[in-house]
Amino acid sequence: MEYRKLGKSGLQVSALSLGSWLTFGKQISDDVAEKLMILAYENGINFFDNAEIYARGQSEVVMGNILKKMNWQRSSWLVSSKVFWGDGGKLPNQTGLSRKHIFEACHASLKRLQVDYIDLYFCHRPDKNTPMEETVWAMNHLIAQGKILYWGTSEWSAQEIMAAHMVARDNRLIGPVMEQPQYNMFVRDKVEVEFSQIYKTVGLGTTIWSPLFSGILTDKYLSQFPANTRLSIEGMEWLKERNLTPDHIEKVRALDTLAKELGTTLAKLAIAWCAHNPNVSTVILGASKTAQLEETLGALDLIPRLTPEVMEKIEIILANKPVAPAF
Repeated sequence: MEYRKLGKSGLQVSALSLGSWLTFGKQISDDVAEKLMILAYENGINFFDNAEIYARGQSEVVMGNILKKMNWQRSSWLVSSKVFWGDGGKLPNQTGLSRKHIFEACHASLKRLQVDYIDLYFCHRPDKNTPMEETVWAMNHLIAQGKILYWGTSEWSAQEIMAAHMVARDNRLIGPVMEQPQYNMFVRDKVEVEFSQIYKTVGLGTTIWSPLFSGILTDKYLSQFPANTRLSIEGMEWLKERNLTPDHIEKVRALDTLAKELGTTLAKLAIAWCAHNPNVSTVILGASKTAQLEETLGALDLIPRLTPEVMEKIEIILANKPVAPAF
């Protein structure tokens, strides 16, 4: 396993990590979740990603039970949570980034995860209804109390991230260390263009999600629609409609052919492509079966084979290279 610094921090995070969205507490049994975490940990993964909204808190309960049972050294792993959506409540103050919700959500996640502190705490979305000063101060209060170690954002714009850093600088506080954006062969603009200056100025780390574009960047949708996938989960119809398009499938078919020419699988190629980007701190893997995780854990071995010639072949297939705006 390769370990990378999370932005400008001193924190070392495994280049591959394990996420629990749509799986823990929902799509898979607790036994399978445990096997996945053990497999990940034994292969060098030190970061497990979670959020208050995943399975309405049950994902954190499942992960917390496993972490307690395994009794791994606390210094050997990192766990995250995210605050914004709440854990199912819809009343005022049960969502958002107000000081009240941030504090109550953090305490609830600590209890569900059965930990004394959360390593990485993300603002899951920007909150237009809460002053940036309130959110930045709340995160810093949690750091001062030892309840979180690093805070960051998820699906924020570059402008919003820099606004948080301005507040932090003006008040001698700690700004967001990391951002969790979607990044894969089909979703590229934020990581490759929008954040390009932030990497240089504030040293943003990235914990990217959906490297397989919700499973589209595999060979499983090339023949017929399989059962028991995340796109078949009730309530995920919007994801299927957005991602499973004829254009995407045509490109996936060409990418799959290229992967076979390289003697690998499309899933490994797609993950290696993400990790090849030097501004990616860690690629969050999702899996519902141990066989899936066993396959993708070997993706880093493919990076040296992503030569300029191979990367150019991928660009020709994708035909979606983001263009930086002219100033």
